[in-house]
Amino acid sequence: MSGCTGLWPLLRLALRRDRIRLPVWLLALAFMTFYFANAIQIGYPDEADLEAIVGFMNSPAGTVMSGPGYGWDHPTHATTFAGAYALYLHLGAAFMAILLVSRHTRAEEEAGRLELVRAAEVGRHAPLVATGILSVGASVILGVLSALFLIPAGYGAVGSWLFGMSMAMVAVVFGAIALVTAQLSEHARSATGLASLAIGLAVAIRGTGDVLEPHGSWLSWLSPLAWAQQTRVFYDDRWWPLLLGIVLAGGVFALASRLHARRDLGAGLLATGVGSTRAPRHLRTPFALAFRLERGAILGWSGALFVLGALYGGLTNSVQSSLGDLDNDLVIDALGGDPTQMVNGYLATCVLFNAYVVLCYAVVAAHRLVIEERDGRAEVALAATVSRPRWLLASFATALLGALVALAAAGIGMGTTAALVTGQAGHFRDVLSGTLYYLPAIAVLLGVAVVGFALRPAWLNLAWIAVVFAMVTGYLGFALDLPDPVMDLSPLSHIAQVPLETQEPLPLVMLTAIAAALLAIALVRFRSRDLTTG
Repeated sequence: MSGCTGLWPLLRLALRRDRIRLPVWLLALAFMTFYFANAIQIGYPDEADLEAIVGFMNSPAGTVMSGPGYGWDHPTHATTFAGAYALYLHLGAAFMAILLVSRHTRAEEEAGRLELVRAAEVGRHAPLVATGILSVGASVILGVLSALFLIPAGYGAVGSWLFGMSMAMVAVVFGAIALVTAQLSEHARSATGLASLAIGLAVAIRGTGDVLEPHGSWLSWLSPLAWAQQTRVFYDDRWWPLLLGIVLAGGVFALASRLHARRDLGAGLLATGVGSTRAPRHLRTPFALAFRLERGAILGWSGALFVLGALYGGLTNSVQSSLGDLDNDLVIDALGGDPTQMVNGYLATCVLFNAYVVLCYAVVAAHRLVIEERDGRAEVALAATVSRPRWLLASFATALLGALVALAAAGIGMGTTAALVTGQAGHFRDVLSGTLYYLPAIAVLLGVAVVGFALRPAWLNLAWIAVVFAMVTGYLGFALDLPDPVMDLSPLSHIAQVPLETQEPLPLVMLTAIAAALLAIALVRFRSRDLTTG
């Protein structure tokens, strides 16, 4: 029996298991590509409007958030789309690949299913190779769909195909990285966290490198995200940067294969402590257990947000210089509408961006409920003296506490560096308080996730619809001139843009009450539903 015996049946099995989840990911990302490509034509119909947004994107703040732009001397819808929104679509492709790989590798081992598969006539490397083929195939299909969605929007065919393949390249690279992290850790969440940390490092390196020099410095070229942007899509369409991603992905795939050959099934190469045979008294509660399981993710996300916030705050002086004499109504509106408060508008924008990242973390943390129930650990815990409401409340409180810590880390990092580079100590207080004000809004969306779980485990994913809606209204609401009733549907729209505005206490109280009501509904519903069935 060769090392890849049973490869094709395993690949067919993986495709069958993901027959709903994977098409949803692919179509959602392709549709987002189509949406942004059309929204920018609606929101900025004339070249004068495009020059307005390009003026901000050329600033240090815009460069950090989106990357270097090409062809912006005479911007078109295509070049502005590639410069302003490509990074976020690339990040979506990267997360899709990481979650796909983690689900079919480490999660299968952790649940014990891979051991049953390997007991049949299946080669040692067949599951790994099948997952690699699935990841690469999904990435290429995503690139093809994105290109096919761009061409009807009026974008050039060559540039559209290059853009789609750049998305595929990013997904392939981070899928390969996820294969490596799956060999390092023996838990799926840890492996996913390590791969997500690689995304965070790539974002930070790219952002720092792009600010150092126009169109990127040598530091930028250390990030795979920069390679996708260096294709200069819709400007001069360079294909060769994609080769860097292909070479890196091939090397990382080979590394994953070697690491996989050196470890035992179910084990990770990073040693883990055996632990005590008896838990200390402070760990004998559902909340303590939930926090213990989540502490690694809390530390990882908080550390990444601290670094990201420090980077944004450190650019405050550069932003102040570049925006000091700005005469651009669209950019001024995007940063709060007051030409004398542009720096505060920049800080408020960065605070909102950090809040979106923490919001994603909170929903990811809520997914532990699904994992605990799916793998049977919830049933074991509830068979003892732990009540269902207490168990669910412990997970909700842990996710909310993690969000609080992550917000504080982002606020401290950003406020500290902003105060240091400007010499204004008040920036620390304003940025930290403005960041923490988003906690009640995040609690509302976390409540939506918990209510979905209480109804049926798979319905927790409905919370992602609310997350995407909040992001779209937050980023494009002013440009698309959405009506106030639509904007008000997002909990985050009720938080003031501190330090540009003053936060009133009533919205915070109302959001807290809504989050409490959603939690109460979830607790009542979860008491009556069957585990694993809904």
